[in-house]
Amino acid sequence: MATTLLRKTVLTAAGVVATAGGIAGPAVAAHAAPAEKAAIVADRKSGHGERELDVRYEAQPNFYFCGPAAARNALSVQGKNIDVHAMAEEMGTTEAGTNSINDITPVLNKETGAKDAYKSVEISTPKADDKQTDKLRADVVKTVDAGRAVVANIAGTATDTDGTTHSFEGGHYISVIGYRDDGKTVTIADSADPNTATYRMSIDNLADWIATRGYSTS
Repeated sequence: MATTLLRKTVLTAAGVVATAGGIAGPAVAAHAAPAEKAAIVADRKSGHGERELDVRYEAQPNFYFCGPAAARNALSVQGKNIDVHAMAEEMGTTEAGTNSINDITPVLNKETGAKDAYKSVEISTPKADDKQTDKLRADVVKTVDAGRAVVANIAGTATDTDGTTHSFEGGHYISVIGYRDDGKTVTIADSADPNTATYRMSIDNLADWIATRGYSTS
């Protein structure tokens, strides 16, 4: 088991229920549905404070494949279609999840074709401060403008811009595929449930969701 702040356990809520007998509080939009593929097409707008990338979405096939699925969805914006099981093997994913964001970053670099295309960034505190949030915002904008998606390791509960809560008390991985308002709002692709495949969230809420963990960014 990992002891680093770039945390280990990355189960969806369904996985926590299966392995720990339940979690505290409701888990909204947090179950791992059977894998589904759908083209989620978004307009590419650059220079207007917003941009969203085209993702070929695929839901994770089980409760513990959120790491490989998030990476696979992120790489799909580059036109890549990589088997999620192959990615899981590379990341060392088990029923305990994918150990940390540090296991995601090398795979993103390999599949992108550049050893320094991605790096891991840590938000080590229990709650993100202004400096960490501003860096996340800048990293999302830079990465999306480069035609890539950010992959983030999150935990706990966060609320999107529609007021829907997304709860992953045991941890989870998501992809950030776009931004609006110069990065103050981001678009998330979430492999846990194809019924909520994408949603938007404020950068402040996302930063606090990542807190104690980390993300892969250009």
